[in-house]
Amino acid sequence: MFDTVVFVGGDIGPMQTPENIAAARKLGARASRVASVCTGAFLLAETGLLDGVKATTHWRYAALLQSRFPRTRVEGDSIYIVDGHIWTSAGIASGIDLALGLIERDMGAEVARAVSRLLVVPYRRPGGQSQFSAMSQMEPESDRIRIALNFAREHLAEALPVERLADAARLSPRQFGRAFRRETGETPARAVERLRVEAARLRLQDGSEPIEQIALAVGFTDPERMRRAFIKLHGHPPQAIRRESRMNGAR
Repeated sequence: MFDTVVFVGGDIGPMQTPENIAAARKLGARASRVASVCTGAFLLAETGLLDGVKATTHWRYAALLQSRFPRTRVEGDSIYIVDGHIWTSAGIASGIDLALGLIERDMGAEVARAVSRLLVVPYRRPGGQSQFSAMSQMEPESDRIRIALNFAREHLAEALPVERLADAARLSPRQFGRAFRRETGETPARAVERLRVEAARLRLQDGSEPIEQIALAVGFTDPERMRRAFIKLHGHPPQAIRRESRMNGAR
């Protein structure tokens, strides 16, 4: 019997060999606690242990995990998830967050905090994967959409209707809207909101600038609109992210 078995990530195809799946099932059945890091969730899912369980993986592969294993309740924005004795984390760096969670569960919060200080990492990161980074998540294929996104990021404080972004991309608004959705999976308005939230988050973490001032600086018309956007994307209001940043800085 094992106390904890961790499935690490890697290339999904080479991991899914019959031998690996059989070994994973055997190990998973003999462990009192099972965890996965990044794409290790795919091998863990092959064991059947994720059936009916909430789980996460790297945001890039969350939709694929859900489609391959429909009985798993995939939450693609979580940094890590604990559901019973099953622990799953997002990208490779999120394995550190998961490990700190395991340490806290086994040895208490003070030990976990001490380890986080030793590693020079936050004890608990606020928000989800959507904060890392809005631009990298969208990854458009064409130069025109990339140009529009860069234009938006450089002019966040200004009004950014679809017509203005389409003009930057040298496309008609209709062509631009279709191409943008096809390449990023989002509408231009939602993408601009993500960019604004990301810019605001960095300013919240880096200083003591008033929240009202930050909201205007990144293009939100008022702090309430920014608050709603933060809750929608991160699950936390701006004040919580600033508070967490200050707590981490004080350690």
